[in-house]
Amino acid sequence: MKIAYWIVTGLFAAFMAFSGVQNIMVDQGSIDLITTQLGFPQYMIPFLGVGKLVGSIVILVPGFPRIKEWAYAGLFFDLTGAMFAGIMVGGASGLFMLIFIVVHLASYVLYHKVQKPVIVG
Repeated sequence: MKIAYWIVTGLFAAFMAFSGVQNIMVDQGSIDLITTQLGFPQYMIPFLGVGKLVGSIVILVPGFPRIKEWAYAGLFFDLTGAMFAGIMVGGASGLFMLIFIVVHLASYVLYHKVQKPVIVG
C-alpha cells in the first residue's frame, strides 16, 4: 500500500510542481492557457503557481496531517476550478483535467489508507 501511495503521490506532486514552476515564471504557455483561453487576469498566474508548488511539497513531506489535508483540498480546488473553467469556455482541456483529479483522489485515498493504524490481534 505504501509503495502505491508513494508512486501515485510522487507522480501527482511532480505534475503539480512542474506546472506550478511554469506558472511562477509566468511562461508563455501559462499566459496562453490561463489568460488568453480561460480569461483570467495575468496576475493570478504566479499566485496559482505558488499554491501548486507549496501544495505539492506539503503532500510529499511526511507528518503534518492537518496541513497535508489543507494542501490536498487546495490542489483539489485548483484542479476542479481548472476543469470547470475549461468546460465553460468550450475547451477539451477541462475534461483533460479529470485525469489529474482521479490521480489526486487516488493519492488522497491511499494517504488515508497508509495512515490507518494496523490492529494486530
